Amino acid sequence: MGFQSKSAPLILALFTLGWTSFCLSQTPEPMPVSDPQLSGSISGIVADQSGAVIAGAQIRLTRPGGNQSLNQQVLSDGDGQFSFAGIAPGPFQLTISSAGFATLTSSGLLHSGEIDVVPEAALAVATNTADLEVTLTQTEVAEEQVKAEEKQRVLGVLPNFYVSYDPHAVPLSPKQKFNLAWKTLEDPFTFVMVAGSAGVEQAQNHFAEYGQGAQGYAKRFGANYADATAGTLIGAAILPSLLKQDPRYFYKGTGSTPSRFLYAIANSLICKGDNGRWQVNYSNILGSLAAGGVSNLYYPSQDRNGAGLTFENAAIGIGATAIGNVFQEFVIKRLTPKLANNAAAKP
Repeated sequence: MGFQSKSAPLILALFTLGWTSFCLSQTPEPMPVSDPQLSGSISGIVADQSGAVIAGAQIRLTRPGGNQSLNQQVLSDGDGQFSFAGIAPGPFQLTISSAGFATLTSSGLLHSGEIDVVPEAALAVATNTADLEVTLTQTEVAEEQVKAEEKQRVLGVLPNFYVSYDPHAVPLSPKQKFNLAWKTLEDPFTFVMVAGSAGVEQAQNHFAEYGQGAQGYAKRFGANYADATAGTLIGAAILPSLLKQDPRYFYKGTGSTPSRFLYAIANSLICKGDNGRWQVNYSNILGSLAAGGVSNLYYPSQDRNGAGLTFENAAIGIGATAIGNVFQEFVIKRLTPKLANNAAAKP
């Protein structure tokens, strides 16, 4: 009996790609050219004129004078905070808008390596229709990002829905977390992997109490699909909704190989909260334990082993997530022909 996480079918398929794909990721990168101009960051808080923070405000970062070398966009989080990282030094312009408020524009100069915290942006209530700017809500932006992520397939076949290549992706609503989980469970490739796993178990006579023949295969298929359903719904939908955590892996893609490797491993135990802050990944940890416990309800009695088996399966689930994250960080992006658009959705 093995725990099936939301990424388990993908992980099993990835191992079949062999070491060739992995070696591709180890191709030495060219030595970076020394650049005295270090990138910096810009952050701030959006509020109204009474001082109340505004969540979901749209902040656009550009260069003055129509220079297209910089054009990024994020939404303020639940605390009204926003940030842009890895910004080249130079003049910048912030355009801040939110439904019902007048658009605010401010300018500044970012120095080399500077961490610039701009003054609190106080938006005034719109007094006429000319001041109003139609903006997408946070839920609408997330929906556009999810639609793009649902097109991500390794080699054009294997579903790769639970990874975001946008470090500033907005959090998902509970409904979107459940929809993404069902999208995974309904995917034809999930059924192919479950069917293959059941076939291997039958050939090796695992869970002998199920027997052989069509009836035995059906029981093994049902148990494997139940594992996948429990792991995905509990760890990627139910607990993330209750605990307000994001079930996706956020691709790093920069830094040294060891730092990216440690980041990938750590993300089996930490995750982004819906508030944009990193926190303990209780959804994955508790989800692995819960799914392992649920499996004891339908596996043959002689193959149940109480708490020991539950913790064993939980450890397998967390380890599988860590391995999957390493593949996400070093291999999968190269093998995914249609990636989600990194730019935030625009009105």
